[in-house]
Amino acid sequence: MSGRVGDLSANQAEALQQFRERIQDILPQLPAQHDHFLLRWLRARNFNLQKSEAMLRKHLEFRRQMKVQTITTEWRPPEVIEKYLSGGMCGYDREGSPIWYDVIGPMDPKGLFLSASKQDFIKSKIRDCEMLQKECSLQSQRLGRNVESVTMIYDVEGLGLKHLLKPAIETYGEILQMFEANYPEGLKRLFVIKAPKLFPVAYNLVKHFLSENTRQKILILGANWQEMLLKYIDAEELPAIYGGKLTDPDGDPRCRTKINHVGPVPTSYYVQDHVKVDYEQCLTVSRGSSKQLDYEILFPGCVLRWQFASDGADIGFGVFMKAKKGERKKAAEMQEVVLSQRYNAHLVPEDGSLICECPGVYVLRFDNTYSIFQAKRISFTAEILLPDKLQSHRPNGGSSVRLQAQASSQQEDRSQKI
Repeated sequence: MSGRVGDLSANQAEALQQFRERIQDILPQLPAQHDHFLLRWLRARNFNLQKSEAMLRKHLEFRRQMKVQTITTEWRPPEVIEKYLSGGMCGYDREGSPIWYDVIGPMDPKGLFLSASKQDFIKSKIRDCEMLQKECSLQSQRLGRNVESVTMIYDVEGLGLKHLLKPAIETYGEILQMFEANYPEGLKRLFVIKAPKLFPVAYNLVKHFLSENTRQKILILGANWQEMLLKYIDAEELPAIYGGKLTDPDGDPRCRTKINHVGPVPTSYYVQDHVKVDYEQCLTVSRGSSKQLDYEILFPGCVLRWQFASDGADIGFGVFMKAKKGERKKAAEMQEVVLSQRYNAHLVPEDGSLICECPGVYVLRFDNTYSIFQAKRISFTAEILLPDKLQSHRPNGGSSVRLQAQASSQQEDRSQKI
């Protein structure tokens, strides 16, 4: 039995009755009281009454704290989020469910995080969820049958290393957890289209935030994605840019009046100098010296990611490759992968990523050979991000490997170019 109205086993029907009795004290405070709504919480916890009740009561507290009841009418996101956070609702699938689009590629995560708080992003997504739930209720009235879930389409063309910004991934993870905890059974299916090679790495960073039930609803489409979308969505309800016939009144195939297509965030919106990062390691680079950190990449397609800040003055930084882990080599004796140059990391923290197409030993090199008088203290985080298919090679699973890298210090020619 599916656990939905009209398709309940005797045990499920009894659980529904008991569930309603157990939550009588909070029933009037809920956004809906009908069986369809209550069964969503029961299905989310496999009809375990105690867990379902705890989940629903926690949701009610969430609604109070976030003022969810009035979030669509009395709260507006900051202008930068409204203009430069992608997405929007456009059309309905063949079963009448609203369709939400996210257009990831052109989005500027760093610019957004320099311009608005994490709480603003989370509240904005709560607002979107509430608007979609209201649209589901309206569709239920229009169609005369229950509509309770949303179809989502993620256009990930142009997904790049800039989208793997650590604070952005962490915030997106919090949003996913919020959605799972407070909008159970709210997702019907999620289509991922135009996925680039980097997508498995990006997905692996967030998938552990999702329940197994949600993961099973994610469909990563191949080259025939337009044909697949049309199996679930009428052409008249699918934007022309995605293979349908729907356009804006002015003929725009992207339907920009409904789906926000964005670009880089202008610096005029910036309210802070850098994105806050909690660093995991520190080291000191003596005057006239360099420090090298070795990271062994065993599989092609991994991503090496770093973030660092220096105290007091600038620092040179570059990425190199060498044959053996632990061997000491000067910069001129290694293959330069990321151009070595001086960064004002004492003013603005630096972050970067590299797709490691070839296995080997990659070296993060902090260069202070040009400084005659001053040592530099560096705070940094470095990690290797693994594509999803490589998780079996990692002892504890998870999305990344953080390494306490072997560091070597060298006295180098101070006249060396960096």
